[in-house]
Amino acid sequence: MAHAQQYILDIQPYPLTLNLEQTALIVIDMQNDFCTEGGFADLMGYDVRYTQKPIQPLQKLLQVLRQTPITIIHTREGHRPDLTDCPAHKLERSKRKGAEIGSEGVMGRILTRSSKSHDFVEELYPLAGEIVLDKPGKGGFEGTDLDIILRNRGIKHLLFAGVTTECCVHTTLRVASDLGYECILLEDCCASLDLEFHTVSVRIVEAIFGWVCDSNTLLSCLQLFSSVA
Repeated sequence: MAHAQQYILDIQPYPLTLNLEQTALIVIDMQNDFCTEGGFADLMGYDVRYTQKPIQPLQKLLQVLRQTPITIIHTREGHRPDLTDCPAHKLERSKRKGAEIGSEGVMGRILTRSSKSHDFVEELYPLAGEIVLDKPGKGGFEGTDLDIILRNRGIKHLLFAGVTTECCVHTTLRVASDLGYECILLEDCCASLDLEFHTVSVRIVEAIFGWVCDSNTLLSCLQLFSSVA
């Protein structure tokens, strides 16, 4: 290792060296709308127990990473109250699935900014100083200043967590890969509303777009070479 903040991860498909000051964790869309009963996903008939699974490993991971130089970013998918940034086809699809974007739910307006429905789950709420990025679509780069933030901080390595693996996580990771970032998917800190989608998405990342490991592997590496954990 070159210095105390650099770590070699023995992960798939081959080992990767991380400099913590050049690394960011992106926690994607851990929101009530996707992870809580009464939210968008639940109203469409999905089992949100699947998307709740990353909460516990992410809590453990954040507890450690918040003591390191790693940048922590949280994203939320949702729309302006007037829905002018919501594509017509997306709005129509939500109507047909029984969870119309912008309609009133048990936690306020569905997938609409400033509502509890749109907000983060309580267990993973951002701390002061952590970056919160609101996005209108699936990907974290489209319509946001994410790339500018990362480049201004000299970030080269991205750790990906959140929901759903095949949709918002994958979309953001694929673009990040094309932009030149080294992307690591934290398998146990991601989830899908369809287990098969998650499994296939993980395989695709490892085969084409980046690296795959779990949070325990990352934490073990930090504990082995540092006193932060």
